[in-house]
Amino acid sequence: MINVHRPLVLALCLGFPVVPGAAVADTTPLEIVLRPGDRGDSVERLQRLLRDEGYLWGRVSGVYDDPTTAAVYGFQKLHGIRPRAKIDHVMWRTLNRPRRPRPLVPNGARDRVEIDLRRQLLVVYRDRRPVLITHMSSGAGVTFCNGGRCRTATTPVGDFRVTTRAPGWTTGPLGSMYNSLYFVGGVAMHGSTRVPLWPASHGCVRLPMKAADRLYQLVGVGEPVHVRGRSTVVSNNRR
Repeated sequence: MINVHRPLVLALCLGFPVVPGAAVADTTPLEIVLRPGDRGDSVERLQRLLRDEGYLWGRVSGVYDDPTTAAVYGFQKLHGIRPRAKIDHVMWRTLNRPRRPRPLVPNGARDRVEIDLRRQLLVVYRDRRPVLITHMSSGAGVTFCNGGRCRTATTPVGDFRVTTRAPGWTTGPLGSMYNSLYFVGGVAMHGSTRVPLWPASHGCVRLPMKAADRLYQLVGVGEPVHVRGRSTVVSNNRR
């Protein structure tokens, strides 16, 4: 059983290269276009394809909902497609020939977390195979002040380990976090209701809520966390 401890520190936070993966038989007409809110068999197929590759978890509902949108963003980021929620012929072709992430740390532990700041992607490996791939948002690279102290909102790069787990919602001076997994100081991987397509946090790694649930199930204290790359800095007025 994993020991769960509340963090004693204040949280600082509110392209993968690819290699070929297994091909999937193309049974979806390329002219079908899907958008959030759509329902039906084509949405079910989209969800199954995303689930089979580790981008989506849980049941296939046939409803193009928020978790499906987040999974689509993750898939697009890894495959070099500009993230957007619309599913068109380009996406169907790519979904039918998916690729797997090339490890950032090829000789890393069999079980580990890898965070790519350049592509804003997080991947969890089990037995050296990717089992969770998710869209994320890291430090915004802007200056912020809290408690009379100012600093730059950056996600540290390096090799770390999960130090503390905090289940459910916790609230600090910079906002609320869900299912937090701390890996260096007050910096954590955690769920958020706001995970934009650009770096936007105070330094933590924000994840979609369903991805945060899955990550918390998979990762315990002591697991290696490797952070690589450099994120694109955005302006202070971007939302």
